[in-house]
Amino acid sequence: MSGYVRASEIAKLPVVTLGGEDIAQVKDIVFDAAHGGVRCFTLSGRGMFSGPLRRELLWNGVHALGPDAVMVRDENALADDDQAAKDATASGGGNVIGARVMTEGGTSLGKIVDVIIDSGRKPAVAGYEVEPSGHGRHRVLLPVINTGAISGEMVLVPDATAEFTAGDLAGFPEAVHGLRARLEQEA
Repeated sequence: MSGYVRASEIAKLPVVTLGGEDIAQVKDIVFDAAHGGVRCFTLSGRGMFSGPLRRELLWNGVHALGPDAVMVRDENALADDDQAAKDATASGGGNVIGARVMTEGGTSLGKIVDVIIDSGRKPAVAGYEVEPSGHGRHRVLLPVINTGAISGEMVLVPDATAEFTAGDLAGFPEAVHGLRARLEQEA
């Protein structure tokens, strides 16, 4: 499990056991706002008429995250209730989709349309896909390092973030590296 993936690409993926049993579908990704990581996935049943399950998949229960499925060892990887998701909502986890990204210097970078996740062993929010203000501008990927504040309406980032963007996931690691190096240099 490594690399960057859009949160929207994980939603709706099937959850499959190593034995090949299709046991659920990812409904939502619950983020841990305090630590910038992924807390768990809420789940729904499989099929057109299936509703939400009262179970969740904690990240430590994920065996592998692939482009076509979330793999678990067996059905025991699913938690019996959705308490982690409830706890995250109660602690102000919130949804950043639609929030504005603003630099500490007061420059608006645009509106968040997706979240970029580093899907390594400790998954973390690595950045955001942003739709810049103004007409005719293309979406960009912004790395997120040292986020100042996050609310449902705004995400505050260091000023240098605006200089390190990528047009796609292939160029995103270079933007992350560049921003990290700049922030270390400024520290």
